Amino acid sequence: MLDLTQLRSFVCVAQMGSFTLAAERLEVGQSTVSQHVRRLEDAIGRRLFARDTHKVVLTADGEALLGHAQEMLNIESQVQALFRESLRGELRLGVSEDFVTSRLPGVLEDFTRAHPSLDLQLTVALSGTLYEMLDNGEIDLVLAKRRLGDPRGRLVYREPLVWLARDPDRVAATRPLPLIAFPPPSVTRGIAFETLSRHQIPWRIVCTCGSLSGLTAAARAGMGVLVQPRSMAPGGLKEISDDILPALEDVEFVLVPRKGADAALVTALSEEILRKVGSLRA
Repeated sequence: MLDLTQLRSFVCVAQMGSFTLAAERLEVGQSTVSQHVRRLEDAIGRRLFARDTHKVVLTADGEALLGHAQEMLNIESQVQALFRESLRGELRLGVSEDFVTSRLPGVLEDFTRAHPSLDLQLTVALSGTLYEMLDNGEIDLVLAKRRLGDPRGRLVYREPLVWLARDPDRVAATRPLPLIAFPPPSVTRGIAFETLSRHQIPWRIVCTCGSLSGLTAAARAGMGVLVQPRSMAPGGLKEISDDILPALEDVEFVLVPRKGADAALVTALSEEILRKVGSLRA
């Protein structure tokens, strides 16, 4: 019989592409994650990951196992929820603007169905604004972006930022570079500005909007360049290659609870987000 703890480590490494990041997300040591994967490989007699100094990728056998492993872990969660008392109380969740349009419905659907007595209040805003609201006690749990090196929060996943435009060749050659950006405080805005300044590329803001739908409309109209996490790139826009504009740093999506928030509610929703986001990214 396959060990669910070993399967959980295997799935997390596959999702994160790194033993180190998987260990951080699971809140265990890297050696523990490595041991889980090694024992799982021994149990099924197949190698699941190909490793080198730069990356970790699934082997063909790992790809074959991944879907089944996720199904087993999902069944475990469903069984636990079946016999778990429905949560009650109020939980105020803050989610960054760009995450909402792409992933939030899938994250919340199962959770609200399993806990109909829970009053879940949702606030959608820029990551910087959400952190300010968290500090002011206005939100109990934040799902938002952080820059690399920022220690706050529990890692959900990491991915690269990319430059996007309707007509990359035409727009990227324009100087000063026309930028479409969230207003401050915005993580992506700050990274874009710093990257362009570091490479001495002149720029100007042609559109500022707190709504991703507004920024997307401007980008689809050909007004300029938009920065977004790669997996959240809106349709109708093309990624601009690194040989045209300099590469942007990665961002990390994290969960940050408010000190003093109801631990049971925060933990339950955090675990659901970690599980659901992982299945959406697989």
